[in-house]
Amino acid sequence: MRKTYAILVCVLCVVLGAGQVSAQGQPYLCEIGLQGGCGYYVGDAAPHIFMNVREAYGAHFRYKFTKRWAVQAKFSGQRIAGNQFTMRGEKLDSRWSNRLYNVDLAGEFNFFRFGEANKYDKRIKPYTPYIFLGIGVGMYNDMTADGSRKLTAAGYIPLGIGFKWKFADFVGLNIAWQHNIYFSDDIEAQNTLNDKHHLNGWNWMNCDLTGMLTAGIVFEFAKAPKPCRICNW
Repeated sequence: MRKTYAILVCVLCVVLGAGQVSAQGQPYLCEIGLQGGCGYYVGDAAPHIFMNVREAYGAHFRYKFTKRWAVQAKFSGQRIAGNQFTMRGEKLDSRWSNRLYNVDLAGEFNFFRFGEANKYDKRIKPYTPYIFLGIGVGMYNDMTADGSRKLTAAGYIPLGIGFKWKFADFVGLNIAWQHNIYFSDDIEAQNTLNDKHHLNGWNWMNCDLTGMLTAGIVFEFAKAPKPCRICNW
């Protein structure tokens, strides 16, 4: 993972030197991006955020309806880890880990009118904080009663906050802190931690939660059509 982070930093430095945001230009409708950072899990074996931090990464596609509203489709992966427990709840020295892969769709709201700098509309900013909320499906290995593992899918609600910065003509930076609230209590793949008998039901207070704090680079494409022939905004 250290090599991956080093490559990401190098790419970001090269792009930063490529140029600044042009004074005017047509806004872009679409964007793709890559991100990496750290992730954590909150559940029966980890009651607080940022415990047992592990790597997290992802890729996304974003479509911008307006300068305030957008929708994002995202694929992400992360590894969660923690201590093992006995059936009585006693903490053991041995540890466990599991890997999750998520696909979600979320709507976004920008606090500022976000886009290319424009002399006709001074309210447009090349940076903005934003919030997002959506729905997703996670894939992970779960443990059966006989101790074997099986691939399991569970729905979740992705929500969080982020920051966008457009520092070049079609290139930008995206920072996001995302939380995934799962509709399940078995993402640890440990029988002593799983809700094997489904006693929790649909009780979000007892469901597992994961989080990711990531930063990444984005590339815009598909310019919007001009409102008129002589317009440049």
